[in-house]
Amino acid sequence: MPNLFKHFLVLTVVFLAVFSSVVPAAAQGQAQAYRAPRLADGHPDINGIWQAMNTANWDLQDHSQAPGPMWEIGAIGAIPPGQGVVEGGEIPYLPAALEKKKKNFASRRTDDPEAKCYMPGIPRANYMPYPFQIVQSPQGILFVYEYASANRLVNMGKPIEAGSDTWMGTNNGHWEGETLVIDVTGLNGLAWFDRAGDFASDKLHVVERFTRTDPYHIHYEATIEDSKVFGKPWKISMPLYKMVDKNAQLLDFKCVEFAEDLLYGQYRKK
Repeated sequence: MPNLFKHFLVLTVVFLAVFSSVVPAAAQGQAQAYRAPRLADGHPDINGIWQAMNTANWDLQDHSQAPGPMWEIGAIGAIPPGQGVVEGGEIPYLPAALEKKKKNFASRRTDDPEAKCYMPGIPRANYMPYPFQIVQSPQGILFVYEYASANRLVNMGKPIEAGSDTWMGTNNGHWEGETLVIDVTGLNGLAWFDRAGDFASDKLHVVERFTRTDPYHIHYEATIEDSKVFGKPWKISMPLYKMVDKNAQLLDFKCVEFAEDLLYGQYRKK
């Protein structure tokens, strides 16, 4: 009887070891096998209103809680702690660029383009704490952002070259199976990546990947390349959440009037 019990115990341990290794693999396979609903053109349907639920807009990298730059309003302007979204943890700045990032942080109260209600740029537009809407068609995919009424149109036809540099860039897209890939060039280098002062130059090149992983989530990735600022390309990734509220819609957030005093107050007649 003791030998039988020992034999049973050994079989149980082996079964549990095999089961624990198989189940996660099966679950991962199920997640990878998700096939989004199709539109008439046969491509995945990523229409809807989406929003990032993280602290990337404060700082792409790991960060602790900290006082905000507007000490007059106390904890209302404080920086919440957050986990980073940068693959590998650190942004690979070149030495001179890292010093500029530190100067940006020191002057973020007035120099952050967000404070001035400028266009957010790419990729920042996708993880600001405001929703955005995706509207699909075979010829182009429109991204409409609540913040500052920003928008961009992704060309899904023959790729076009940037005619000039802009805040939101020139966007050329194509499908790779379940994934929308957007190649973004022609960015003006004036946008920041976050409130921590992370930045790029007008040599910035961004490749985005949007993959719908289930009815309520999109997996978002952006590979960032800029040889003037970074020692090598780097990547961020995060989930985007679909808004399912009753009557979900984008609202007007035209913030220019809130930035007028910051931008032009010095020219006011005394």
